[in-house]
Amino acid sequence: MDIARHIALVDELCFRPFPAEHGPSDGGIAGPGHFTAVLESSHGLPDGDPAERAEVVEQYEKDRDALYERLSLRWGETDPWNLLTVLLRSDREEIPEPWAGLSARARVAYLWEAEGTGRWVAVAVADRDETDEVRLLAVVTQEAPP
Repeated sequence: MDIARHIALVDELCFRPFPAEHGPSDGGIAGPGHFTAVLESSHGLPDGDPAERAEVVEQYEKDRDALYERLSLRWGETDPWNLLTVLLRSDREEIPEPWAGLSARARVAYLWEAEGTGRWVAVAVADRDETDEVRLLAVVTQEAPP
């Protein structure tokens, strides 16, 4: 993992203008008011090997925690945010993007309000769908968490 490169991308996304339409963005997806950047991806992982998948998830969780350590020096320590509660709420209420999509893909995120930018930053490991690749994600949005 290139933590300096990941932090630089998060910094850039905190100031980059949001696109007017949903679509692909540098290494991820974007839409009005949000960016979701794929920092690392397990593409090419052999299908159906739970042991290998578990190793990748464990490594990406360590990488997420390393990003947390660096970003918490800047924006303060936060507790892990359980995205299952957001996912369960989506059955009863409309959850805005990018939070609905993040809660469908990841279990836990670290979340900060990026001082002076008017944006929120989250880092998470997207591993909820066992049939999809594992991803380390950074989300930058102007939408406050639900």
